[in-house]
Amino acid sequence: MLKYFKNIFVLVFVGFAIWMLFVDSNSLLIHRELNSDIDDLESEKEYYTKQIIKDNKAIKELSTEDGIEKLAREKYYMKKDNEDIYIIEYEDSLNIKKNE
Repeated sequence: MLKYFKNIFVLVFVGFAIWMLFVDSNSLLIHRELNSDIDDLESEKEYYTKQIIKDNKAIKELSTEDGIEKLAREKYYMKKDNEDIYIIEYEDSLNIKKNE
């Protein structure tokens, strides 16, 4: 085994391999880190693509009169002049802090 390390070509190859794997600016460790960053960015891209689709559906829904009226009634509790609104809140939907 020791005779292989006396060969200059083996020493140069081992030195080159160590340099490329660990020391160089394009090392294996940096590539692994960059690949994990790419995976994170791709998952973030998928999330934002889904959000864009969801927002486009909401914009399409709000472009009609019925959609605007539905939003105004549900979110802002608006009503017509001849209507009464009763808001029913369930106990589990209220944000009440319990004293312990």
